[in-house]
Amino acid sequence: MLTPPRTVVRREAGLYALERALQRRGFRHVAGADEAGRGACAGPLVAAAAILPEGRRGEIDGLADSKLLTPASRERIYDEVVARALAYAVVVIPAEEVDARGLHVCNLAAMRRALASLATRPEYVLTDGFGVDGLDVPGLAVWKGDRVAACVAAASVLAKVTRDRIMVELDGTFPAYGFAEHKGYITPEHTAALREHGPCREHRFSYVNVASVSGRDDQPPRSRRPVLAGRHTAAAEPGPEALFEAGSEAMFEPAAEALFEAGPDEPMERSCAPGSTVGVALSERPRPPAPVGEDVVMEGGER
Repeated sequence: MLTPPRTVVRREAGLYALERALQRRGFRHVAGADEAGRGACAGPLVAAAAILPEGRRGEIDGLADSKLLTPASRERIYDEVVARALAYAVVVIPAEEVDARGLHVCNLAAMRRALASLATRPEYVLTDGFGVDGLDVPGLAVWKGDRVAACVAAASVLAKVTRDRIMVELDGTFPAYGFAEHKGYITPEHTAALREHGPCREHRFSYVNVASVSGRDDQPPRSRRPVLAGRHTAAAEPGPEALFEAGSEAMFEPAAEALFEAGPDEPMERSCAPGSTVGVALSERPRPPAPVGEDVVMEGGER
């Protein structure tokens, strides 16, 4: 039996070339997933997924890796993605959950849940840097995917804008740290504020710089977050991660969680806030990775 020739997509072909190549191979709905906040020592980890429509409607002027855009450009492109996307979803993982379960575990779980929450079922998944297992559709981890694939760039903008908005809100609650300026990342000003005031509950105590000023640097990372009076520990709570509704246009289907089954380290269930439009059943058991579409290879990147 003859196999079709492998498609080679060159990086200089542009941001939409990889998706178009996949669509020519029959994968109409290509989803991209990315995160924001991995390197921050305060605030949530945010992941997003998006499916852009085929053709000219899916081409957004100025779309690029969110880190390369100005705040004003990100806000404009965010609105364009929300208006044009066939489906999009954003997942927010609070700092205490990052401390309880670890950054990488939370990162993969957040992207997995964002993809599962898409109202339109993806036929192929592109992720930035990390492969996401447990999906029953083929996928590809693309090195610097937010600079290579439009759907990943769109997801990066959704995640970045959502997280920046959250950090600006947190700045009103914790004005001593300057969250509105540095968004929880490590800067000289943030470091000075940490030394003067100590960490607040939005800091990640599993991070060395936060632990060192909290007096808990001699504790293992998972146990560095202190137990606050009147609050449960993050590990004892039934999955404090929550889906964030990015706008009234986004309606997340609870049934989309059927893409997953549950893992032993995952909270088994989560109740939604009263009146929420988002329903989530956190039951995930890792499946064998879906076959990666090796017929599409990014030249100059990694398979």
